[in-house]
Amino acid sequence: MPTEYSSLEMLEKLVGFDSVSRNSNLPIIQFIQEYLSSYNIESDLVYNSDKTKANLFANVGPNEPGGTILSGHTDVVPIDGQNWDTDPFKIIEKDSKIYGRGTCDMKGFNAICLSLVPNMLRAELKKPIQLAFSYDEEVGCVGAPSMIRKMRQSLPTATSVIVGEPTMMKSVDGHKASIGLDTEVTGFEVHSSLLPTGVSAIMTAAELINWITQKTEENQKKEPHFEDKMFTPPFTTLHVGKINGGTAANITSKKCTFTMDIRCLPSDDGEALVKEYEDFAQSIQARIKKIRPEAGIAVSRHHWVPGLKPEKNGDAENLVRRLTGNNSTGKVSYGTEAGQFQEEGYSCIICGPGSIEQAHQANEYLDKSQLELGTKFIKSLITELSN
Repeated sequence: MPTEYSSLEMLEKLVGFDSVSRNSNLPIIQFIQEYLSSYNIESDLVYNSDKTKANLFANVGPNEPGGTILSGHTDVVPIDGQNWDTDPFKIIEKDSKIYGRGTCDMKGFNAICLSLVPNMLRAELKKPIQLAFSYDEEVGCVGAPSMIRKMRQSLPTATSVIVGEPTMMKSVDGHKASIGLDTEVTGFEVHSSLLPTGVSAIMTAAELINWITQKTEENQKKEPHFEDKMFTPPFTTLHVGKINGGTAANITSKKCTFTMDIRCLPSDDGEALVKEYEDFAQSIQARIKKIRPEAGIAVSRHHWVPGLKPEKNGDAENLVRRLTGNNSTGKVSYGTEAGQFQEEGYSCIICGPGSIEQAHQANEYLDKSQLELGTKFIKSLITELSN
């Protein structure tokens, strides 16, 4: 007989896997695959290039179009430098809170979906529930696109997608795009007393970073569109989170690299913004090359996650409204794979247990009431698709 788990018991299993993004996620994926197999549910794996990580998707119920995809990611953020009171990879219950890395973001949702597989089978679904678990969401939704394309090719088309990121079980119909850019500035080393004859990579990078700061300030001064006012903050932001360069105080730096994170409103043109930055970098490069031809600026993308655009009378939103009885919707500034599903033609919504305020924190937790509310929600979905 296959093992049946409560949502809490399944959460304990999933949190026990150290699936920090820098690690392979194959152990947790293999557990999920074996669990589904014990119920005679076939699943497909979509590997990364070196086969150290994999997405998993499965169709539960009839091989018919019109079902619902439940999507979650298997990776979690690191615990490095965080002061945890308990073992992050073991759940601890205290004061109606469930502590552990990923309890909120987002193994709680995954645990609910998996624990209710027996309920899905007993319900004799008329429309399928398709499970989708991706890798490397936390580093730019890297894994999901290949999985989504394969699902499009091999599964009957679902009517709606529910991405279970933490929203306190409220409907979220829009999120910003997430764009990651790396900039590498190459200078030319001379003694700092001869500054005009060399090129400082750090000081050149500072000009670029100043442009980034000014662009965010310009965006902040704009009057936001009506729907944009629901975002926090209600404008597109550009942020430099990492920088490295230089060898000594009296040497013009040869190298400086920094990473920019752009959170772009759905109403703004992310491609145009990147082009504007690249054009500015080219103008700076032309100037420094006149001083030293060896100098240069290289801009590259390390991720691009499309925003989720609100849908008028969308199937996914209408479904969640029926299940929750709540007609309100919200917006979030973090990125998810919802925009990637939407780009492939799916109707998408975000709705999951927990608060994003607890995600990525030391002593991350999920309120037990949210786990229960999420369980009730998926049970209602099963009933909906059985009628």
